[in-house]
Amino acid sequence: MTLQPAFNGVWCPSITPLDTQGNIDLTGLARHLERLTAAKLDVILLMGSIGEFASFTLEERLLLIHEARAMSATPMVVNVSSTCIPDILRLADEAHRVGYEAVMILPPYYYGQTSAQLLAYYRELGRQIQGPWFAYNFPARTGCDLTPELIATLASEFPQFAGIKDTVDCQSHTRNMILATQAVRPDFTVLSGYDEYYIPNLLTGGGGIISGLNNIVPELFVRAREAFVRGDLVTLCEVQRDISRYSAIYAIGDDFVTTIKTVVARKFGYSQTRSRNAGGELTAAQLSQLDALFGIG
Repeated sequence: MTLQPAFNGVWCPSITPLDTQGNIDLTGLARHLERLTAAKLDVILLMGSIGEFASFTLEERLLLIHEARAMSATPMVVNVSSTCIPDILRLADEAHRVGYEAVMILPPYYYGQTSAQLLAYYRELGRQIQGPWFAYNFPARTGCDLTPELIATLASEFPQFAGIKDTVDCQSHTRNMILATQAVRPDFTVLSGYDEYYIPNLLTGGGGIISGLNNIVPELFVRAREAFVRGDLVTLCEVQRDISRYSAIYAIGDDFVTTIKTVVARKFGYSQTRSRNAGGELTAAQLSQLDALFGIG
């Protein structure tokens, strides 16, 4: 079994470390990306949902684009989503200019979107973006769904449309996305956005995973990637059980970004727990749960 298209594999949606005052911590980010690079991930995603893109100013996002690319030799993609198309295009132009392999874009949020509107939106972006790009489907956050039929249409029209992150808690949705896009573009990458769907994604013919747990245990997902290539079903079963166990992290605390940052801070020590989401601080009991789950202390 093989993983072929250029963007297939194990992705990490990197946290964006902040200092105690809530400012971007470039030193902490460099340490984090160094660790992810050493783990032999396939792609690092900058400023995804876990990377808190929606909480940063345009100037902060441009700063991160400029500074982070030199921090890792691993291929990198940056989320340039915004409700303002000129900002998307400015961020995308900068990302491609400084060497990112691709950009990623959510559909419009706040205003409800029909399928016809979504198709027109991505066609407009596809005509203007000067390099590879991904769509990001997260209906729970955007209020609209990028259907397999819509994505297959776009994939057939835009060769630079490289793939999609399908963050839908329904494996059949991702399965249909894989089948629909493979029928028109065998090189199109469909990535699952929920950790536990990595191995089912591969077995269905998909491209891999963008997993928040890769901020903490990237070696586990790399182990699954290598086991899949070898056809090692025993190891895949073991890893699936471990992924399921570690996924308990998402039920601890009120803000999953703060929770992930807290584990990184407590386990590796190079960053703070702070995020820009309010009310995510964890109780002593919750910290004990995390320590037990990830073997801290």
